[in-house]
Amino acid sequence: MLNMKTAAETAIKQCMNLKPDESCVIVTDAERYPIGKALFDVANEITAETTIVSYPPGQTNGAEPPASVAAAMAKSDVVLAPTTKSLTHTRARTKATEKGARVATLPGITEQIFTEGLDVNYNTIAEHCQNLRDQVDEAETVRVKTDLGTDITFTIGDREFMSDTGIVHESGQMSNLPAGEVAVGPTSADGTFVVDGTMMPHGLLKNETLTFEVVDGFVEGMSDDRLQKTIDTAAESVGKAAYNIAELGIGANVAVNELTGSVLLDEKAAGTVHIAIGDDVGMGGDTEAPIHLDGVIRDPTVYADGEKVTLPTPQ
Repeated sequence: MLNMKTAAETAIKQCMNLKPDESCVIVTDAERYPIGKALFDVANEITAETTIVSYPPGQTNGAEPPASVAAAMAKSDVVLAPTTKSLTHTRARTKATEKGARVATLPGITEQIFTEGLDVNYNTIAEHCQNLRDQVDEAETVRVKTDLGTDITFTIGDREFMSDTGIVHESGQMSNLPAGEVAVGPTSADGTFVVDGTMMPHGLLKNETLTFEVVDGFVEGMSDDRLQKTIDTAAESVGKAAYNIAELGIGANVAVNELTGSVLLDEKAAGTVHIAIGDDVGMGGDTEAPIHLDGVIRDPTVYADGEKVTLPTPQ
């Protein structure tokens, strides 16, 4: 396990490749401030153009930060965001990358996950992502099945799979940290998926599952009242968009050998898939919603245009 400074050095140096002539902003909140401060301290050793901004945690994953925070992100060369609620699928993040910023989001990060999850060779993760891409790129449909009842087919259309490798060295790139997944925002989906891993607000599921029925790309039924209430609340402002199937992700981080209850880490676990509901603009889609809820599914079988996909396995 890395210590906080060493983990921060991995993020700033290996993952982001921050240079002395660049600007860097650390976006955080009171609950994640120690991680933000560790990142700030390392970045500040490299460039004097380093700032840290903190704001109250958002209400949901995907909620927009204050305008002043969004402006700071858009003006920086490098952005790292250890926050309680995810900024990954926000307009603030997409505008920052559109302006050329290299962005790493660390939603829901804890000190334990920060020190354990960054203790990995990201070049190896990039290789596993490429292997998955070689199998799923150009596929028109992807089907996911499990013994617990998941059987859902995604239509990919003209959308492109993206690799979240943790290597963020080029202008306009972004990644989660910890990283390790291949994902796409599908154009549609039909079937049933059963979450038996991790999904908020529940965290790590034990002796229970969450079942979702999907028709023409939207959730039309679910087995859990808490999630139903969360999505219904989001739908008050955006309507049906809140029920959109936003993402299909395939985990590629072979260093994650057991689920922890953190969506940030668990959705990267090799040998899992995750399916998200809500906003897909950050995935290359066109559905805007104030939520993006990922559900992690264990032990899936994945088919790309009918051909079985070989998934990476934990070390």
